[in-house]
Amino acid sequence: MKLRSIELALPKAAEAHQWMIDIWGCADGGRIDDTFYLRGSGTFPYLMAISESADNFVRSTTFVCSADRLAQVAQAAMTRGLNAAPCVSSDPGGGHGIVVELAEGELLRFLVDATEVAPIEGHSKASRRVMPVKLTHVVFNSADAEASGDIVEEVLGFRVSDRTRGMVFVRCNEAHHSTAFARAGFSSLNHVAFEMEDLDAVMRGIGNMRDHGFAPAWGPGRHGPGDNVYAYYIAPFGPVIEYSTAVEKVGEDYRTGEPDDWTWPEKRIDQWGVSDKDFAGLRVAEEAFRFRREWQPAPINEFSGQIASGA
Repeated sequence: MKLRSIELALPKAAEAHQWMIDIWGCADGGRIDDTFYLRGSGTFPYLMAISESADNFVRSTTFVCSADRLAQVAQAAMTRGLNAAPCVSSDPGGGHGIVVELAEGELLRFLVDATEVAPIEGHSKASRRVMPVKLTHVVFNSADAEASGDIVEEVLGFRVSDRTRGMVFVRCNEAHHSTAFARAGFSSLNHVAFEMEDLDAVMRGIGNMRDHGFAPAWGPGRHGPGDNVYAYYIAPFGPVIEYSTAVEKVGEDYRTGEPDDWTWPEKRIDQWGVSDKDFAGLRVAEEAFRFRREWQPAPINEFSGQIASGA
């Protein structure tokens, strides 16, 4: 199971797409109708899709997986009675599978037979620009983060890696977290994190953003859970986006951390303690993208049986 992409809808999609290329550093992943795609230097055909819309919402968050994992998710979603439907992807990379709506409206798409592409060269150091490699995690705000963690363990086969006073961190493979649920009291997109090649790329990204008049809303810093380096920004088109790198790899024997395991000295909110956080600005941006289901639930029992049998 791998996190691949997030699909957003928002006004002035073409402008947002161009900003992500010119300033953030993504490469153009093409356009299909009114949807624009952004890719990184890695092998996924795109990391973010931006569709033209009158307002902001999250269309889906996409994972790619094996047929066996898809069958497990489909069966568990049916048993739990979640809204779900078969789907065929018309995005770059194609693939087919199911889309599932979790209890608080989060829309997760699981694809098999999606194709990858050849990696590309990132920007040269002389250009002072950086290019993300892939997505490292997508985090959601939750009215009940514990319940959200429980349902992704039960239905998706994910595992809770750590609990803090602010979040429940969840993994779908050896990376410490591919998603997390913030204890926000409401449901929405919290932020999207782009995996950078290394620490130097994160720092050069911060420098390039400053060159264009954008200061971090939080960072640079290093988190406790996951041990990853970060720098958060509020994109001009609304969402919170992050440069990140070096998320910890964990094994099956990783002990799930609890809030008391992750405490800091007074006025410290990360391991380094070298930067401030724009709590108010981030809070507004974290409420900007809610979830909207654009499809009707449909039976997936026959579909999951075909996947399980290899049909």
